Amino acid sequence: MKTIFQPFGKISKQAFIIMIVMQVMFALVFWHTTSNGLIPQPAKVAKAFFHLLSTRLLLDNILVSLALTVQAMLYSIVITLAFAYLSVIPFFKSIAQFLVKCRYLTLTGLIFIFTLLTKDGSQLKLSLLVFGIVPFFVTSFLSVILNIDKQEYELCKTLGYNNWQTLYEVIIVGKADAVFEILRQNFAISWLMITLVEGLNMSEGGIGTLLIKYNKYNDLTNVLALQLVIFLIGLLFDFLLGTTRQWLFPHTKIAIGGTK
Repeated sequence: MKTIFQPFGKISKQAFIIMIVMQVMFALVFWHTTSNGLIPQPAKVAKAFFHLLSTRLLLDNILVSLALTVQAMLYSIVITLAFAYLSVIPFFKSIAQFLVKCRYLTLTGLIFIFTLLTKDGSQLKLSLLVFGIVPFFVTSFLSVILNIDKQEYELCKTLGYNNWQTLYEVIIVGKADAVFEILRQNFAISWLMITLVEGLNMSEGGIGTLLIKYNKYNDLTNVLALQLVIFLIGLLFDFLLGTTRQWLFPHTKIAIGGTK
């Protein structure tokens, strides 16, 4: 028992699961006892959650949001890889660094500009998502490149590789597994932003549109139920991306296991 309260304490997997279950139960009891007339109790949220799962409306809106998110992720990773790989070339290094700084820009003041540059609401949402995701993707991948061991570059020189071959072997091939890890870590950003951009054009639907409608009528029970749906979908994609990375690059699983 003392181990769970000690720094760097180690417990078994079974004990860890039991601890999580107890913490969740405590949180639900605390929520139930402290909720008032304004905040719905867990039982009501759970009922609304299962009701949402049984409706076609939720499935249709989830598919719309997922399609937009996946499309934005694909565009973002292509742009990120292009500028990250080229960042080792002095001419493109400044551009990559500028993209990193763009993560401090807020979308609120840029929506009007993007509205003028796009043809319709669908392109507007996609453009805003890509603009919001790319700076974080570039930041993550540049940190991977900067932390590459110099011995890897020296080995390529020893083998007689030129600069372009070194770029291909050390960064493009050597850090391909990091691309999936960046996707996994930054998927939360795009999934978080989806509710924001879908509120700009509600005609196409999406979970963001559904959430705004429930929030407009102060339907807090369905708001929390929908938040739970969003949370679980995020966890699912986090698991799928992590599993895909370990399947495509088995050595990462060995590395992770070695750190335990």
